Amino acid sequence: MSSLTVYHVSTPGIPNKVLTHAEDISATLAEQGVRFERWQANAPIQPGASQEQVIDAYRGQIDQLMTECGYQTVDVISLDRDHPQKEQLRAKFLDEHVHGEDEVRFFVAGRGLFTLHIDDYVYAVLCEKNDLISVPAGTPHWFDMGEQPHFVAIRLFNNAEGWVAKFTGEQIASLFPRLDD
Repeated sequence: MSSLTVYHVSTPGIPNKVLTHAEDISATLAEQGVRFERWQANAPIQPGASQEQVIDAYRGQIDQLMTECGYQTVDVISLDRDHPQKEQLRAKFLDEHVHGEDEVRFFVAGRGLFTLHIDDYVYAVLCEKNDLISVPAGTPHWFDMGEQPHFVAIRLFNNAEGWVAKFTGEQIASLFPRLDD
């Protein structure tokens, strides 16, 4: 189940609120400029589907978002428990960082935890199948795929370089809960 847990930066072990209804999650994140939506596939997706098949199943929503927001490229990332570099990939995203463009992810399968640091609050967004999150450019955040990752996600980018991060050097990410497997 998707969820949003909100913390004050001074109390990383005590949530201020926990939301599990998509509408509440979306409304709370929208107040911070973060887009959160639920999408449905236009065609069934089989396990092991190719990147093209996954993108085609969501083509209408992807095209609309690309037109609306000016995204230039789209791809699919898939990671599972058997990936030989899962530990290195997980570590790459666990530290607080920012991007010069929006970070847009749509979870086709599996789950991941996006944690956003906005002013004096931390917003931990557990994204699961059918969840779209768009973290605005310049928003400090980190991502946890868990020790045993399992997800397929569509990514949209404004630039051809794809994922480019600038790490903040802050240690805040280490203070807050991570994704439980």
